[in-house]
Amino acid sequence: MPKTPRQEQFIKSMGDNTIIFGVGPAGTGKTFLATAYGASLLARGDVDRFIACRPAVEAGEKLGFLPGDLKEKVDPYMQPIWDALNMVLGHSEVERRMEAGEIEVAPLAFMRGRTLSHAFVLIDEAQNATVPQMKMALTRLGEKAKYAVTGDPSQSDLPHGVMSGLGHALAILKNISAIDTITFEASDVVRHPLVGKIVMAYERDAKS
Repeated sequence: MPKTPRQEQFIKSMGDNTIIFGVGPAGTGKTFLATAYGASLLARGDVDRFIACRPAVEAGEKLGFLPGDLKEKVDPYMQPIWDALNMVLGHSEVERRMEAGEIEVAPLAFMRGRTLSHAFVLIDEAQNATVPQMKMALTRLGEKAKYAVTGDPSQSDLPHGVMSGLGHALAILKNISAIDTITFEASDVVRHPLVGKIVMAYERDAKS
């Protein structure tokens, strides 16, 4: 259930549009709401797959130096998504659907060369995607697919001078039908009340 008017607007927009951008500060529920919405579509049979991806900036998108198989390598980056899936579907159902190939969580780079049809696709922490990565991910869109792209444009971990694919996409795609953007604000923070005050303090500092 949405806790703020903008959360409600975000959920409605995911139903009305093919690609929805949810942008704003941490703690506003962007990732959880998108994951919960996608999981509900999967549970109802409206999509065949739930696919979530994040740019693994900290690991240089290569992940080779981390131990274990692919799932073990990327799990630290995907934990918020796993948490939301487990909360909505339950751990055993998540495990069953993952084994059946209905749930996939992977680094953004692993989307290359694929067409994503009949799927709900979440691109999380999208501010850490480069412009070519964002173009690659968005052009994977296939028949009866829906995208939710979430992130905070002010929190990019990309190297200095590298343009964020999220900000670039927001600028060039804003007038295309079936694509919508919901911009969350500090007042939408649903974590500890102090988080909203911290976000607002940083926003004031950035404007000064």
